[in-house]
Amino acid sequence: MHVSQHLLPGKRKYLLGVLLFLVMVIICVAFSMEDSDDFNISRREVLLRRIGHELLLQSGDSTSRVLPVKKIADNEYQIRFEHDLTFQPDSLVNTTRRLLAQDPLARDYIVNVLNCGTTSVVYGYAIAQNRKDDIVACRGRHQPTACYMINIKFKALGMNTAKSKYLLGSLPFLALAGFLFFRSVKPRRTLPENSQPAGMITLGAISFDARHRQLIINGNTVDLTGTEARVLHIFALSPNEVIERSRLQKEIWEDEGVIVGRSLDMFISKLRKKLEPDPDVNIVVVRGKGYRLEVGA
Repeated sequence: MHVSQHLLPGKRKYLLGVLLFLVMVIICVAFSMEDSDDFNISRREVLLRRIGHELLLQSGDSTSRVLPVKKIADNEYQIRFEHDLTFQPDSLVNTTRRLLAQDPLARDYIVNVLNCGTTSVVYGYAIAQNRKDDIVACRGRHQPTACYMINIKFKALGMNTAKSKYLLGSLPFLALAGFLFFRSVKPRRTLPENSQPAGMITLGAISFDARHRQLIINGNTVDLTGTEARVLHIFALSPNEVIERSRLQKEIWEDEGVIVGRSLDMFISKLRKKLEPDPDVNIVVVRGKGYRLEVGA
């Protein structure tokens, strides 16, 4: 008993340390994804410039520049050109699909081609991870030479979403780890050695040895179970006083995680039988309140 009591604080600190370590590992892993996502976003901008470059080549322009890719909103980019160009929808669809397949974050996106002067949409389509959900219209038409801008909006499946899924996915694990931790370190309600009397508790002609869970009656020894000893110890500390039923249930069974209504009645009945040799000691029911250990003078 002494050894286990001394080990409990150390065990608690150890388990708490392990739990905190696991939490930090999960958080660090989730947020370390930022570096990888930054790299993928930079890679995406390179791919977008490559789309512009191939469209210029398909238009017969190998000398003018693709202007710097502009980020116009979250997950939305704009490809601009130095000079006017022409394009074929089929070529644009195939080029964007082929190049953006190399972007791990570009699963679903919408492409709109805008006229620079009016900002009206002259052509648009949607690409989905599942190709049956693609929306591509007006293929096969040759667009006239003009100033065009290409806006590409990606569905938000980037860094924040990945982190959220990772952290949310770890919550059940953390909840389980926390439950096991608090369950393992939660002290059971027992009779502390320093709270027990050094000698016997006298109940009429009966001597109650709470430490060794025994009754000594007329020289005979009667063994008690751990639960019986705990119940009788509560009564013995307050003889001839009413002990509420709820208090007994709370102190004896609540820390075990389950309260069974009939369990208390069963242990009271067993204690009565073991106390029968002394007619001056009895546990009586106080209707509507609880029980009382009656000890005669």
